[in-house]
Amino acid sequence: MGIQTMIKRIQDIMRQDSGVDGDAQRISQIVWLLFLKVYDAKEELWEFYEEDYDSIIPEELRWRNWAIDEKDGQALTGIELLEFVNNQLFPTLKELVVDETTDRRQAIVKDVFEDAYNYMKNGTLLRQVINVLNEVDFTEYEERHSFNDLYETILKDLQSAGNAGEFYTPRPVTEFLIEMLNPQIGESIADFACGTGGFLTSGISYMENQIKTPEDKKTIQRNLFGIEKKPLPYLLAMTNMILHDVDSPNIIHGNSLSKHVRDYKEEDRFSVIAMNPPYGAVESDSIKINFPVEMQTSETADLFMALILYRLKKNGRVGVVLPDSFLFGDDSAKTAIKKRLLEECNLHTIIRLPEGVFSPYTSISTNLLFFDKTGPTQEIWYFEHPLPNGYARYSKTRPLRKSEFEVEKAWWNNREENEHAWKISIDKVVKENYNLNFHNSRTVNSEEENKSALELVQEIKQSQTKVVNLLLELEKELL
Repeated sequence: MGIQTMIKRIQDIMRQDSGVDGDAQRISQIVWLLFLKVYDAKEELWEFYEEDYDSIIPEELRWRNWAIDEKDGQALTGIELLEFVNNQLFPTLKELVVDETTDRRQAIVKDVFEDAYNYMKNGTLLRQVINVLNEVDFTEYEERHSFNDLYETILKDLQSAGNAGEFYTPRPVTEFLIEMLNPQIGESIADFACGTGGFLTSGISYMENQIKTPEDKKTIQRNLFGIEKKPLPYLLAMTNMILHDVDSPNIIHGNSLSKHVRDYKEEDRFSVIAMNPPYGAVESDSIKINFPVEMQTSETADLFMALILYRLKKNGRVGVVLPDSFLFGDDSAKTAIKKRLLEECNLHTIIRLPEGVFSPYTSISTNLLFFDKTGPTQEIWYFEHPLPNGYARYSKTRPLRKSEFEVEKAWWNNREENEHAWKISIDKVVKENYNLNFHNSRTVNSEEENKSALELVQEIKQSQTKVVNLLLELEKELL
C-alpha cells in the first residue's frame, strides 16, 4: 500500500467521527498517534544497541503493548479503547516525571503530550485508524524515510486548516533559503518560531552530502535549535524531526520573545538563523518590555527581527520571510529596528515574492531577506521573483515549485542589474527614512513610483466613483 493511500484512508475514517472537527483537529489526531508509533520504532532500535535502555513510558502504555491487533480478538477497541486512551494513556504521559537529569530523547514524550488531545469519540473508528498506521514498519530505514515526503503532504494540509496555515512554510521556500545560507557541519542553526520544523529539516537534508563520519551526523543534530509556541505545530515539529532520525530534538515548547534580550550571552547566539516569523499577530505589554524602548511594538514579526539581532553570532547569516509591511512600514519601532539592522548587519539581498506563495492561508506578498553580521550595509540587491508564463499569481492549485528558484540561483553569484534585479545604495535608504520598499526602475515608471500618498488616495477615490457611476447606469437600464 502506498503511504499516500494510507493517509487518505486515515482521513476518510476520521471524517466519520463526530469528535473530529476540521483539518486542524484531524491532523493533530493523526500526529499524536504517529508520534507514538514512530517513537516505539525508535525505542526498538535503542533497545537493540543499548543493553541498559529503559523506556520512560510505562510498559502497558507502549505502542507495541496496546495498539497492535494480532487478529485474535484481544485488541482494544470500541468503548474499552476510548477509556484506555482518555483515562490511562493521556493522563499518564502528561504527568511523566521529568527533570534536568532526564535523557532528552525521553523527556520529549512529556513535552509532546502536555497539550495533545484525543478528539475521536468513536473507539471502533479509532481502532481502524490505528490498524492502518500499523501497516507501515517504521523500524525499516527506507520505509521511515519514504514517509518523510508524505509527512510533507500532511503539513501542506495545514495551509487549508484556517489559521493553522501560519505554521507551514512551503518546502520550495525553505529549501531555497537554506541553500543560499549554505550551512556547514559544525555551525549552529536556529529557528525561533519553528512551526512544523521545515527550515530545520531542510537544513538536515542540505548537509547530508557533507557527512563523512557518524560523528558528523551527530554534530548536525546537536547544533539544531528550535522554539515553537503553539501545541499543534510543536507536536508536528517533534514528529518531523524524529522521522528525520533526530533522536533528541532540541526544540523547546515556548515563546522566544518571553526573555529579555539583554540576558542573552554568547552561547545563546547562532551561526545560521532561518525562519518565517508569524506576522499580523499582536504581543502583550509583558512581551514588549523585553526589548529596548525604541524597539517596543505589538507587531510580532518586528519583535522577531529585533530578537534576531541579539541572537546572531558575529559573521553569522540570516534568511527570513517577511511581509511587504516590514519594508514600507514607518512607525517609530519598525524604523528603529530597520536602522539597527542596516547599521549592524549587511542586508545584501531582498527577494521579492509574488502574491499567493502562501495561498490559501494568505495572499499577502512576502519577501526573503538575507543578511549577515559582517559589517554595516552599503547597498541592497533586490530580485523580483518572476511568475511562470501564464500565471497571474500563485495559488493552491498553482503553487510555487522548487525549480522556479533556478533564476535566482543563476544570478546569485554573478550579480547584474536586469529586468528582475536592481540595487539601492544605503544613502538612498537613509534618505527615505529606512523605507526598504524599492521597485525596479527598469519596469516601474518613476513618476508613478514617486507619487505622494495623497495622490494615490485621490486616484483610488476617482476609480471608485467611476465604478459607482457605471453601476448606477447599469441599474437604470435594468429597471
